[in-house]
Amino acid sequence: MQLFNIHDAKTNFSKLIAFVVEGEEIIIAKAGQPLVKMVPITQNKKFRFGTYKEQVEVPDDFDAPLPDDLLSAFYGESMTQENKKRARKK
Repeated sequence: MQLFNIHDAKTNFSKLIAFVVEGEEIIIAKAGQPLVKMVPITQNKKFRFGTYKEQVEVPDDFDAPLPDDLLSAFYGESMTQENKKRARKK
């Protein structure tokens, strides 16, 4: 890990990027106080459809309205009938 002040970082920005791409971590400081850490971005693996095929079951009532006791737990005991109707529509 290398430490550079802001002026040096601006002057050598392209070089610093090259170091970071190679795996080096760079710290940029102002008046000796670290402000920024430059690190390479890790590449996310692409999502592959079908990865969990036959491992996850979605029940038939997945999108069924929630029972009143559960709705009250989310919205509070003082939930009016009108609020219950709105919550069930969402």
